[in-house]
Amino acid sequence: MKIFDTHTHLNTETFQGREAKEIEKAHEFGVTKMNIVGFDMPTIKRSLALSEEFDNLYATIGWHPTEASDYTPEIEAMIVENLATPKVIALGEIGLDYHWMTAPKEVQERVFRRQIQLSKTHNLPFVVHTRDALEDTYAIIKSEGVGARGGIMHSFSGDYETAKKFLDLGLMVSFSGVVTFKKALELQEVATKLPLDKILVETDAPYLAPMPYRGKENTPAYTKFVVEKIADLRGISADEVAQATYENAMRIFGLDNGK
Repeated sequence: MKIFDTHTHLNTETFQGREAKEIEKAHEFGVTKMNIVGFDMPTIKRSLALSEEFDNLYATIGWHPTEASDYTPEIEAMIVENLATPKVIALGEIGLDYHWMTAPKEVQERVFRRQIQLSKTHNLPFVVHTRDALEDTYAIIKSEGVGARGGIMHSFSGDYETAKKFLDLGLMVSFSGVVTFKKALELQEVATKLPLDKILVETDAPYLAPMPYRGKENTPAYTKFVVEKIADLRGISADEVAQATYENAMRIFGLDNGK
């Protein structure tokens, strides 16, 4: 079994000094590749460094909506400069966050739109963070358009009809440990019904640990539990889900072309 954790934060202080151990543990669980997502200056630098240090790690860099008030021409220049790095496979995580509201809606929207434009200019998929803002997120993506490389709805939390709308725009839907929660019935319906070639799996570690580790620290190894839950919901083998989501990740990140 080969599993691709398409969204993890091995670059945060939580894992500092034990990254190699977590990578080894992940391998033992079948997680052979990881996408390390940087969302502010320190985590972007660390995602780039980790992706250079480890063959099976890749980097996604972008400016998180909770940091939108700090987005400057200098920050943009730094992001653009590093988008050309061979191990950078996407731009993100970008989007809207109305839960924390650390930046006004109009500022978040401006930064979101700008980074969607950058992803298309640089021929990369974009990775979307949205919290309490699904309708506005959809409207902005529809307005800006999705580039040829597509995009990913990271840790999706909407219903089936909403998921289909994002798929129609040209995005994939990624499932985190939330899909394993007992009361996540709406999300489990999404994981059951979406086409297998349109879904991805992730941990968002150290956040959102799946059952049976809910409430504890998450780790990339636990992507296996997301795979197993989706397999159970769909009535197919975990190997089939692992292979399909691995191939989906390789395709959207352009790794099947030898990047």
